[in-house]
Amino acid sequence: MEFHTGDLVTRSSYNNDILFRVVNIINKDTVILHGEDIRLEADATLDDLVKVEDRELETRRKKIKEKEDYSFRLFRQDYQLMKEKREYESTAGYHQPANYFQIPARVLHMDGDRLYLKKCIDLYQRIGLQVHGVHVNEKEMPNEIGSLVKKIQPDIIVITGHDAFSRNKGSKSDIRAYRHSRYFVETVREARKVVPNLDQLVIFAGACQSHFESLVRAGSNFASSPARINIHALDPVYIAAKIAFTPFMEKVGVYDALRNTLTGEKGLGGIETKGLLRTGMPYIEDQNDF
Repeated sequence: MEFHTGDLVTRSSYNNDILFRVVNIINKDTVILHGEDIRLEADATLDDLVKVEDRELETRRKKIKEKEDYSFRLFRQDYQLMKEKREYESTAGYHQPANYFQIPARVLHMDGDRLYLKKCIDLYQRIGLQVHGVHVNEKEMPNEIGSLVKKIQPDIIVITGHDAFSRNKGSKSDIRAYRHSRYFVETVREARKVVPNLDQLVIFAGACQSHFESLVRAGSNFASSPARINIHALDPVYIAAKIAFTPFMEKVGVYDALRNTLTGEKGLGGIETKGLLRTGMPYIEDQNDF
C-alpha cells in the first residue's frame, strides 16, 4: 500500500492502538508519525502501517471528542465554582451584583505541532484565556524563548510539542534516550534566565513520555511525564487555565491542577503554585482601562 504525508494510520505491531498521521517519509521503508490526539512522535516501517478507513476514522474521532467534551465539562464546573467564590468574596458575602474587574493572565504557548497549536488556541479561546501561540520546532525552542518572553511578557508559558522515550537509546533516567526532552529542558532554563521566580512566571513543559524530573529541576512548575506515558494534546491548556483562574492569594495544589486533564497524575505532575488571577473594584462600564 502506498502512503503519503498526512495519511492517518495505525501500527500493527502495537495492535493498532494509537491513531497517527504521517508527517515525513524518510525513505522507502521508514516514516515519522505524530499522534493525532496525543503528543507522541514515533518512527515506523511502511510494512507496519495500516491506513485508517473513513468509517473507522469517524468512530475513533467520535471517541476522542467524547473524552475531550467530558474533560471540558468538568473544567467548566470547576470554573463556575471558582467564579461564584470570587463573587462572594468581592461582595463581602452580601447578595448584590458583583462590581469588579479582573486582570487576566497572558499565556505564551510554544508548540512543535502546528495542528495541535491550532487545537489548543481554539480551547484557550473557548475557555476565555488570552494566548499568544507560536509554532516552533522543538530543537529551535531554546533559541527562541528568551526574546519571546521579553517581547510578550507572559504570566504562563507552555512549552510542548512531541516527544518519545526509546529503550534502545538508554535507561529512563538518561535524557539522551528521549527524542526532544533535552530541548524542552534547555528552553525552560532559558526562560528562567529571564524570569527566575516560579510564581511570577508559571511554566508547563513536556510532551508524551518526556523526562519529568529534568524538566522540574530546570524550573518547570508542571511537566510531563512522571510514568513516561503519553499525554493528551490539550492537557497543557487545562493546567494553564487552572492557574490562570485561581486568585493569586491562593495556591494550586498539584492534584487540583491535574484533576481536569485527560491524562492525570501518571502523565503529568509538578509543584504547588500560586494562582495568577487578580481582581479589583469597582468596574467602570464607560472606561476600557481594564
